[in-house]
Amino acid sequence: MTRARLPRPHEVAVARRDPRLLAAIDEQHADEAWRTRSACRTVDPEMFFPAPNEPSDAALALCRACDVRGPCLAWALTVGDCHGVWGGTTPRERRAMLVAWNERARPDDRSADPVRDRPGEDGLRPSPLVPAGR
Repeated sequence: MTRARLPRPHEVAVARRDPRLLAAIDEQHADEAWRTRSACRTVDPEMFFPAPNEPSDAALALCRACDVRGPCLAWALTVGDCHGVWGGTTPRERRAMLVAWNERARPDDRSADPVRDRPGEDGLRPSPLVPAGR
């Protein structure tokens, strides 16, 4: 079994601009019944989970012809699935996309807030659920 590596910064930068990721962001809530219209619903699922040494070209070709790539990729990124082919992407591509997806999902960057990050008198940091100063 191979161990997945973390994506490199340049891979994440490329993923942020990937049209497949942008489509997934736009279509993530647009269609809850996307699975009923997927091109892969009648194909053997093994095709989408090739062994590490096997090519995934057949699965990627089928995905290119599918109308629900955006919602499919959004689902895989939401659940963090980094195995198999989803939404026309390989696991390696999705690992980089997952970093960009999670950055987008964060409403704000609390690590940049000096008030929240400063320990209180008791040495503990304030709860992110309680507004600072209370």
